[in-house]
Amino acid sequence: VQLQASGGGLVQAGGSLRLSCAASGSIFSRLRMEWYRQPPGEQRDLVATITAGGTTTYPDSVKGRFTISRDNAKNTVYLQMNSLKPEDTAVYYCRGTVWSLNYWGQGTQVTVSS
Repeated sequence: VQLQASGGGLVQAGGSLRLSCAASGSIFSRLRMEWYRQPPGEQRDLVATITAGGTTTYPDSVKGRFTISRDNAKNTVYLQMNSLKPEDTAVYYCRGTVWSLNYWGQGTQVTVSS
């Protein structure tokens, strides 16, 4: 499985971005998909999860602002980010997990200016 993330960019505080993560292969629908982010000099943290069944979870830091969704027909997971804050600035990564195997996409930079 290969994952390709896209959609990052520069946005002003209060703005929105939608990230996409496209997967190759035929097992996408079985993957638990997650978005992580890593600010400069900090650890990589989980920001959204969607299970194969469509259940979503978020940490408090992004709850109500970020929405993860998936389109199994397009082998793609999305992260809609609204009301962005400067502290959301980070490199965002997608990850797919199935059968205890993890697949990471390359990061996409999100920069939120104040």
